[in-house]
Amino acid sequence: MVALKNITIKEPVFTLGEKLTAEQLEFFETYGYIHFKNFLNKETVPVIIKALEDVQERWISENREKVNGVPIKYGVDLNGKKIVQRFAFASLFSAVLHELLKDPRLKALYPLLQTTDERIGEFEKDGLVVNHYINSDTSKFTQMGWHTDCLRDIFYGKKIAPMLNVGIHLDDYDPKNGGLRIIPGTHKQDLFDLLFKKKYYVSHKPDPDEIGFNITAGDLTVHDGRSWHRVERSPITGEASRRRVMYIPFIGGEYQPKDENSSTQLYQRLSKFVR
Repeated sequence: MVALKNITIKEPVFTLGEKLTAEQLEFFETYGYIHFKNFLNKETVPVIIKALEDVQERWISENREKVNGVPIKYGVDLNGKKIVQRFAFASLFSAVLHELLKDPRLKALYPLLQTTDERIGEFEKDGLVVNHYINSDTSKFTQMGWHTDCLRDIFYGKKIAPMLNVGIHLDDYDPKNGGLRIIPGTHKQDLFDLLFKKKYYVSHKPDPDEIGFNITAGDLTVHDGRSWHRVERSPITGEASRRRVMYIPFIGGEYQPKDENSSTQLYQRLSKFVR
């Protein structure tokens, strides 16, 4: 149970089929997030991880620094081996990841956007993003400060368009081990709060209204792009702190694909300082 001002939320257990139920639609409309269990089965998760490792190996061998203008965040693993800690447009380098985005159940999420031109932004925003958090003395990516995903529209000088961030989680963790935090209901905030409620990426202070998630590898979460969220650093170190999450942008509005000539935005340049 989580208290949200005068509301008490009991984390429901949902399953994603090929069509959302009325209960699921109502929950998301009220709170701006939803959590589906076992989107990927236990046999599929290691296949996805292997595909990511293949992309990682390719990028390291190529000394690649950016994809479509988006910087790649490198770090080192527990054994000192170089790894990618933030991927962008990962599905453009892997047939396995590209096919994952065609799963028909993902289209069931389209009604949450409440627009008529909904799509998966495989070639837009930052494409399929993968965050690989590991807590060690040498890791360069252990947490992420408070932010909303729709801020990037403002950086591009665009009107805020409908957006969902769909996360597919590849490791088990519970709220005690850090991970995703969301403030339910903030998807309905006004523009002032969207811009100034928190210090973007700088503030990591827990919010009394935030919630965490009990995640099993293969689970899927969805949050509205206007919702305030962060990633809490794991209080433990080593292998048990590892958290890998793929984020798929679901968007509407004008089609704005990126390519290798796309520019790097200021907020993307600053991302290298996020630890």
